[in-house]
Amino acid sequence: MSIGLTVNGVACLVDADPGQPLVYALRNELDLKGVRFGCGDGDCGACAVLIDAEDRQACQMTLAEAEGKSVTTVEGLVGPDGAPGRVQQALIERRAGQCGYCLSGIVMRLEAMLRRGERDRAKIIEGLAANLCRCGAHARILRAVDDLLATP
Repeated sequence: MSIGLTVNGVACLVDADPGQPLVYALRNELDLKGVRFGCGDGDCGACAVLIDAEDRQACQMTLAEAEGKSVTTVEGLVGPDGAPGRVQQALIERRAGQCGYCLSGIVMRLEAMLRRGERDRAKIIEGLAANLCRCGAHARILRAVDDLLATP
């Protein structure tokens, strides 16, 4: 069965089981490896994507539920010239990744919060609590958040 959705601004038809988690369709059918599979239970945040501009866990949404929606992955935040997006650049500048497995989800959640106009550091930290980072890059991630909040 073909499911139509827009991914990173491009209309796509995905021929796959509509009941499969969106994370699998993005990674396996559309080859978007920036979307990470973590826990599969929505507890780690590694698979966060934007669905119609709202952050969602791609492991908790089926391909069928994404039909007709706009999906943005971390690959979709890169500029037309291939430059990193603002959140990605802030994390790069602060060397906020160690293993990097969690960063795609963190980027997506931060991007969603900033797009909503969130400027309260405490609320951003609370929002990022849904993203697990096991390598101890928390302080550098928060310095990147501070940098993002310091720019209009």
